[in-house]
Amino acid sequence: MQEEAGSVEEPLEQTSDTPTEEQQKPAQKKSSKKKKDSVPTVDEVVAKETEAEEPVKESEASEAEGQDSSVEAPVEEAESEEATKVIVDDDNLDMEERAALEQKYAELNLDTETALVETVLFLESEPQTVENLAKITRLAQDVVEECIGRLKEKYTQLDSGIEVSQIIGGWMLTPKKECFDFVKERYGKKNEGRLSKAAIETLSIIAYSQPITRAEIESIRHVNADNMMRLLLDRKFIKEVGKKDIPGKPVLYGTTNEFLEFFHLQSIADLPQLDEKESERFELAR
Repeated sequence: MQEEAGSVEEPLEQTSDTPTEEQQKPAQKKSSKKKKDSVPTVDEVVAKETEAEEPVKESEASEAEGQDSSVEAPVEEAESEEATKVIVDDDNLDMEERAALEQKYAELNLDTETALVETVLFLESEPQTVENLAKITRLAQDVVEECIGRLKEKYTQLDSGIEVSQIIGGWMLTPKKECFDFVKERYGKKNEGRLSKAAIETLSIIAYSQPITRAEIESIRHVNADNMMRLLLDRKFIKEVGKKDIPGKPVLYGTTNEFLEFFHLQSIADLPQLDEKESERFELAR
């Protein structure tokens, strides 16, 4: 019996060194946990892919913006060139002179356009309408109006002795009254004596064809004579001398003594003789 018991106890001692199933389970769990830690989860994979894609998208977006701006820039430049381009149509200029003048117009800005309008107002001795200024300067009428506004503001400064005045529907440079009063005795007659080419032409027609109606004057000059007639009446170079005996009874105009004094004439008979062409022109209009 004792021998059998000993034989039985030996395998028990051997099995005591072998781990049980419960002892083996924690080991299996630890090994499986290590495996799980080494394999990235689905969320981690997605996050990494997203981080990798974002720089690519940003670079693509910046390249696209660069391409768009490079495409739009020439279009804007072309539009600005088209807006400022002025076609010079002057038979007195050759091709090179015309091209050079067009280039100068292309380089104009609001400051230089204002200076151009100011130059014309200085050179013209009669009021100029916005339409006339636009025609002379080859600028748009709205640009001319803005230039006049800038000049009016410029001449409001106390250190300016001139201003832009509106007279008979037109604009001209005139001395400020508060300054002109000091020198009126010396420069009054000189200032009043300035006449434009258009005014002299209208006055000449009246002098050589008097008595004459406004309609007849316009038929000779081929332009409206309202402004010039008002100007000459204000200067007292012409006056109403009667009415023509035709339907409507239009007013007849003639020259005055002030006209004779201004041109140093004793009478109308002292006027220079017209050439044959001008004489025919006046006769056909009457």
